[in-house]
Amino acid sequence: MPDILVEYQTEIWVSIGETFIMVGFSILAALLIGLPVGTFLFLCRKGQLLENQVVFSSLNLIVNIIRSFPFLLLVIFMIPFTRFIMGTAIGTAAATVPMTVIAIAHYSRLAEQSLLDVPKGVMEAAVSMGASSKDIIFKFLYVEARSALVLSMTTSTISFISYSTIMGVVGGGGIGDFAIRYGYLQFRTDLMIYIIIIMVIFVQLIQYAGITLARKIDKR
Repeated sequence: MPDILVEYQTEIWVSIGETFIMVGFSILAALLIGLPVGTFLFLCRKGQLLENQVVFSSLNLIVNIIRSFPFLLLVIFMIPFTRFIMGTAIGTAAATVPMTVIAIAHYSRLAEQSLLDVPKGVMEAAVSMGASSKDIIFKFLYVEARSALVLSMTTSTISFISYSTIMGVVGGGGIGDFAIRYGYLQFRTDLMIYIIIIMVIFVQLIQYAGITLARKIDKR
């Protein structure tokens, strides 16, 4: 291990832990809220099971507005709300607020696209069998789209890691904050390069795990 990494290993592990906290909360929000939102976007579309143009247009507008914000501007825009919820706008805990918001919008759109790829015949078969809305969602749609949903979550997770590094600019902690404070501000280019290499390795591992899992559960 390079001497500079040994020198800063405690700070590096702390910053990696902060990044995992931010990304972990983002994944949780994406699954618990983003997936249902994406499902409703799909089901409320014209010609779908729960067709409702008012609900679809409202959800679609909200998701589009959030996703259209450059993430750094979204973080700054949400500072008053973050301070109201968390009591502060600085730190890892506060960083989870804008992270969860962008996570919900990001994954809901990808989940919707994944469900749109499900053949119409699957829905038609489920309806003809008299399946309830709950059964159609959990026993037909999610089962058929499971591989695409996993790949979408993999893509989202990698994006969340990228967003978490941006949080370092506004005092959110994490690996981005470490790279700025100990690398950029102290003119330690070698340290920044090592941090980039570490993040590339993490992203490659996540990508590999996501693709492997998607292939394993894809029974088509």
